[in-house]
Amino acid sequence: MSIEKMELVNIAGLTKDLDTVLVKLSDCGCFHIESATKMAGKKTGFTTLKEENPYTPLLKQLSEISTQSGVKFTSVDYKDVENESLSKLERYIRGIRKKLDIVKDKETKAAELLSVHEQAVYQVDHLQGIHADFEQLFACEHIKMRLGRLPVDSYSKLSYYDDKPFYFKYFSTEKEYYWGMYFVPVAYQEDVDGIFADLYFERTHIPDFVRGDPSEASKELHKMVEDDQKAIEDCKTQYDEILNKEMDRLCRIFSRLKSQHDNFDLRNKAAIVNDKFYIVGFIPKRESDSFLTMFDDLESVSVVLQPADANGKLEPPIKLKNNKFTEPFSMFVDMYGLPSYNGINPTAFVAVTYTLLFGIMFGDVGQGLVLAIAGALLWKFKKFALGPIITRVGISGAVFGLLYGSVFGYEELLDPVYESLGITFLPFKVMHNVTTILIGAIAIGVLIMIISILINVVTGIKNKKYEEALFGNNGIAGLVFFGSLLAGAVGTLFGVKMFTPVYVICLIILPLAAMFLREPLTYWVRGKKFEMEGGMTDFIASNFFEVFEFLLGYATNTLSFVRIGGFVLSHASMMLVVMALANHVSNVGVPLVVIFGNIFVMGLEGLLVGIQTLRLEFYEIFSRFYSGDGKPFTPVKINYDENIE
Repeated sequence: MSIEKMELVNIAGLTKDLDTVLVKLSDCGCFHIESATKMAGKKTGFTTLKEENPYTPLLKQLSEISTQSGVKFTSVDYKDVENESLSKLERYIRGIRKKLDIVKDKETKAAELLSVHEQAVYQVDHLQGIHADFEQLFACEHIKMRLGRLPVDSYSKLSYYDDKPFYFKYFSTEKEYYWGMYFVPVAYQEDVDGIFADLYFERTHIPDFVRGDPSEASKELHKMVEDDQKAIEDCKTQYDEILNKEMDRLCRIFSRLKSQHDNFDLRNKAAIVNDKFYIVGFIPKRESDSFLTMFDDLESVSVVLQPADANGKLEPPIKLKNNKFTEPFSMFVDMYGLPSYNGINPTAFVAVTYTLLFGIMFGDVGQGLVLAIAGALLWKFKKFALGPIITRVGISGAVFGLLYGSVFGYEELLDPVYESLGITFLPFKVMHNVTTILIGAIAIGVLIMIISILINVVTGIKNKKYEEALFGNNGIAGLVFFGSLLAGAVGTLFGVKMFTPVYVICLIILPLAAMFLREPLTYWVRGKKFEMEGGMTDFIASNFFEVFEFLLGYATNTLSFVRIGGFVLSHASMMLVVMALANHVSNVGVPLVVIFGNIFVMGLEGLLVGIQTLRLEFYEIFSRFYSGDGKPFTPVKINYDENIE
């Protein structure tokens, strides 16, 4: 479990072979390309290619077909269309789009007609009480008729206007409306229309295509709706037939164009001088031999491998190496950030500490096994990234549940088993050993903090970061101070006098002084002269407050691990509540209370414990030795899942 060793790759050749080389690089799946344009400039003679991708317009057309149809093009073999000209492919794609657009336009128009006809049906069906032809009603010269619906509240207010020359007749009712019509002489039309507008009358305009009385019109309109629906279905069928007939060829064309498009984009990463190109990137060291053989058939191309850090301008990418147990936890490392190339891979440390801490806080045999099974199922059927992690922490919870003697909240269920083994008392019975649990939580936290500091010391010395490794709060000085202070406190609790003058001066005051003077001491170790900026007063003030912050950090970080014990007690207390509720219901209800109580506790506690454990990892552990400023190893490849916008 480490960081994959990389090699810097320098590829040079004739420009005529550039596209062939790029295809090989994207096919190999192990080449992380860097921009060689950093070599460009007047002194070097290198220039960059600034070209428009010729495959983008055609891909956009295919993307529009995919978006419109909802069909996703897949990667297939495209040898049979590999040599077809772009102009021929363009004509073909344009022809398919034209056919599809014609059918889609027909479908759109049919859908618009359907909406109009359905609205007319809705209106006419509410006016079935009218026994007259619509055309005759609208043709009246001296009387005007208005069709529509009136709110129920407004209908009762019509009596206020008995002196007005109109007549309202309703034919059907809904929950909130009366559907009907009112008649008004032409001379009073404007006044009466204003009255009904104030009463929120919603006027219905019968379309011109509606003929006959409402009964006849309804039959005709229902027939129109059926015809519209059939027209829409026919269009969809025709659309699908065109797509199904052409899908194989479209997928082959898409695969070819996408491959050529992505490879062409890589040309912008190359540097050009005269008729030659230059490409730079990284490959895993274990791929070196097979990578070199890829270019044996290109005599003009030369490949030179160098150590990953040979070029100071290029930062080697990071690829973590993990085993099957630790691999799922790499997502947590990615969330925080990848390590630097010369750093360490913290995935194993995260996997062990996360699994351990979660199990301690979520100690229950039954619930832990349920979590483990749930995680396995989530991964198998849904490929849920957290599934394998849930499985591992679930097993850890079950193991600690054995130490606590807890099975689905039953704290005494395993007692007969332990008694048969000669174990009469479990030292980790949660509710009987609160003090032990809390002290144990702090002890675990202290141990993890010390390991984190040691990791920081090793990596700091390895990378020649002496200020952090030797004199920082997470270096040797901080470790001596923190360890001595804890040792003295523990010794005092057991009656051992630890804080003697020599002990205090050598193991507490001197480390504090080293942290205070860490900058000048670092310059001294490097053999350089330290120049104080800002004067003595600023130096003393800034370093005093930083050391004071270090001291507060030791205290708060240590006490932060008390939450481990707190969640152990919280989990046990919640299950005690569930069991207490089960004891106060009838015998029939006991299983339901226990089952749903366990489900609730597993869901709530599992979420809270997972979040709190991750918080401890990021804030109390990672902050001591990890920077997370590396960049990921991303080999070039054809991305067939990406659409061209």
